[in-house]
Order: sequence, then structure tokens, then C-alpha cells
Amino acid sequence: MDEMTSSPRERLILLFMAPFYHKLAQPYGWAVFRIVIGGYLALEGWPKILAPMSSIPFAEMMGFYPGWLFSPLLSVVQLFGGLAIALGVLTRPVALANAFVLVVTLIYHYTHPYGQAFLTPEGIAFLKANAQYLTEAGQKRLLSDGGAVSLGLVQGKA
Repeated sequence: MDEMTSSPRERLILLFMAPFYHKLAQPYGWAVFRIVIGGYLALEGWPKILAPMSSIPFAEMMGFYPGWLFSPLLSVVQLFGGLAIALGVLTRPVALANAFVLVVTLIYHYTHPYGQAFLTPEGIAFLKANAQYLTEAGQKRLLSDGGAVSLGLVQGKA
């Protein structure tokens, strides 16, 4: 058992679990991690690959010109990059490309929160006056607090 825990980087709390960690959890854990992360990226890339030119205004608004090049590139990086990560093919370069895309997206959403662009006071006033356009659950979520909780959920997903 000493050879299994001889690395100074390991700090096993339950030493009797060392065979489980080394023979099952460590090798298969990374595979599961790759499949989940790659699958999620591919899932997010699927709608983009169906309409690869749909992100042109977004790409150009963020300063990536020409948009006709970067919009399909974003689709390809997410869909095929996610599949490559899930399959374990070229994982490091593909993960680097996806990390760049995700960091740019994170910075954008952090510096440009939805706020008034998503739920305007006029829109909330319209919905209060015309509640028939919302379901009962929608009325509770949007009209009770002016949409603050709903906006928080949307911004949190972004």
C-alpha cells in the first residue's frame, strides 16, 4: 500500500480507501469529468451549429471582426470541441480554445448585465395592466417583485 500513497501531493484521509482511489476513482473520475464537461459544451454548441451565422451581431459587438468568421468559429469550437473533450481527443488545445470562449463570455456578461435591457419598467407596467399574457406562475414570479428574482436567475445562467 505504500507505493500507492508514496506521492507527496497525496493527502489521503481514509488510507484504507487508497486501492479504490488509485484503481477506480482516479482513472474513471477523469473520464466522467471529461464526458460531462465535453457533453455540456457540445449541448450548448448544438443550437449554434444549426444557425452558425446567428451570432454575427454579438461577435461584432464584442469587437471580433469579421463576424461572419467568428460566429461559425464559435459554433465549431463549442460543438466539436465539446465532442473532442468528451472523447478525449486533443483535449488540451480544444480545452484552451473553449476556455478562451468561456472567459470572453464571462467577462462580457459580467460587464453587461441584463438589467433594464431585459425587464424594463414599461414592460413590467404593461404586464401588470395585461396580466392575461402571463400564466399564474408567471404573474407570481414577475409581478410581485418587478421581475427581480427572475432577472437574477437569467443573469445567473448567463
